[in-house]
Amino acid sequence: MRLYLASTSPARRALLAQSGIEPVLVSPGVDEDAVGAAERERLGRDLTGPELVALLAVAKATAVADGSVTVDDGAPLDGVVFGGDSAFEVDGRLYGKPHDPEVARERWRQMLAAGGGTLWSGHCVIDRRAGSGPAVSGPGGAGRADDEPPVRSAAPARTGSGTSASTDAVPSLGAVAPGGSALVVDGDRVVAVDSAVLTFADDMSPAEIDAYVATGEPLEVAGAFTIDGRAAAYITRIDGTPSAVVGLSLPVLRSMLLRGFGLAWHDLWAL
Repeated sequence: MRLYLASTSPARRALLAQSGIEPVLVSPGVDEDAVGAAERERLGRDLTGPELVALLAVAKATAVADGSVTVDDGAPLDGVVFGGDSAFEVDGRLYGKPHDPEVARERWRQMLAAGGGTLWSGHCVIDRRAGSGPAVSGPGGAGRADDEPPVRSAAPARTGSGTSASTDAVPSLGAVAPGGSALVVDGDRVVAVDSAVLTFADDMSPAEIDAYVATGEPLEVAGAFTIDGRAAAYITRIDGTPSAVVGLSLPVLRSMLLRGFGLAWHDLWAL
């Protein structure tokens, strides 16, 4: 079974590879800032962390699943498409990628002052297997009752169209508490959010911040840190799924495949 990764994140690719899955990489070409701004304007308010990461995950997966971008080999899609996004929340403020070194330094000062924050990880999987039909709408999907996945279900979603879904129709996941998760099946797609609460070292010095920012590592990652890189030594505690901090919760992805499409995790292994 092919998994198309609608992401340019080397961390997500490495995480899947370590789990025995060799994804087909496709750049989704989504303007994250523009998508988020359009949704804020539509709603007339700021987005919550779960809302933002779910919105962008859906946008990325949809861009690949609906042919807005082309797979390198030009072959028709035959498998499932995964899109993901992450944001770090500190004291009610969402942090994306800082891009600029001074912005990254200031974010680290704020994060250390707060002591930590919540990493929100959005997920969207869309079924593009040849000859497949839409999944049953609502929590549970095709999952077996005796193999209940370890995530909390959200309220039932609207019935999907059976083909594609635009980003302005992201199903509601309900309220998700920091450290919690939620999942909903919506037609031929499954949308989920997972989260982890992080605690930072309380003795990190300004010199350590400067040295870390100077590596360039924090500039293009949500929250200005990576748990799978140099910042691991500055994170003292994780309450939640560790892989969610990397940007892809493996237990939640497994649940999405099982509940939405009746696929077992090992169906994706590259044997």
